[in-house]
Amino acid sequence: MNYERLQTFIAVAEKNSFSEAAKKLFVTQPTITSQIKALEEELQTKLFERTTKTVKLTQSGEILLKYAKDIVQLSSLARKEILKIEEKIYGDLKIGCSLTIGEYILPHFLKRFKEKYPLIHMQAKISNSASIIHHIKDQVVHVGLIETSIHDKQIVMHPILEDELCLVTKVDYFPFPEKQISLDQIKNIPLIIRESGSGTREVVEQHLERAGVSFHDLNIVMEVGSTEAVKAVVESGLGASFISKTAIMKEKQLGLLTSYSIRNITFNRHFYLVFRKGQILSSTTELFMDELQKMTLALESNISANRLGVI
Repeated sequence: MNYERLQTFIAVAEKNSFSEAAKKLFVTQPTITSQIKALEEELQTKLFERTTKTVKLTQSGEILLKYAKDIVQLSSLARKEILKIEEKIYGDLKIGCSLTIGEYILPHFLKRFKEKYPLIHMQAKISNSASIIHHIKDQVVHVGLIETSIHDKQIVMHPILEDELCLVTKVDYFPFPEKQISLDQIKNIPLIIRESGSGTREVVEQHLERAGVSFHDLNIVMEVGSTEAVKAVVESGLGASFISKTAIMKEKQLGLLTSYSIRNITFNRHFYLVFRKGQILSSTTELFMDELQKMTLALESNISANRLGVI
């Protein structure tokens, strides 16, 4: 049986839709239909019951699905073993990355990774943490980097790097010289926040709720969809926002933004490496994960040193 046809069959079975399978595999719907038809002709059986609204596995399809997943997994394992023997480091690597990591940390790592492994073709999808988890479950990306801890039985998660959020404003936004803000003051400050699904927003919500402050208590004046947009609005003087210290080092050096701590709260968090549970990881994915673990140790030391110098 053709490997590509089996992958197509699995995608249709999981999505219960030819059109959704086509989106997942980045091909046209006629291509999906053609591959399923060829597989049915090869096996001389009908694999799906189709109506104008639904796609459902037949009994033969249910049987094939059990074996198709094993065949695809075994094929991936065999390919990995062969590549190790031949010592050829090449292939595709699709990474999903949340916005803060994608904008301020990942580019430096990818540059070093590409210099070391030039034959690996990399694609990076930058989105919020919730979207990255969705992409991993749909196998749109091989591995993800997100900014908040999640609880999902389908996802494996490993912490890779520490980060801290702080309250950020334009320079001289507040009339007082203190660099620490109270919880009562937070409730009255005009706040610019990230969109729902953002890891940064979730971390801020969690820490404030533990301190007895609900998002409903805050004076939220705007929601925006990226850290760069947040910084631009804050620089305009419209309000304050919670941003990663990593993301504002350049603006602080240029005297555009300043940061404040919150009395009795530290907005610490980890960045996480995530992938789908039960997934057979490709050689390129495993290599990426190993190199990331090594490089983040050095990166964390550099970030700490830079923070001491600029904050």
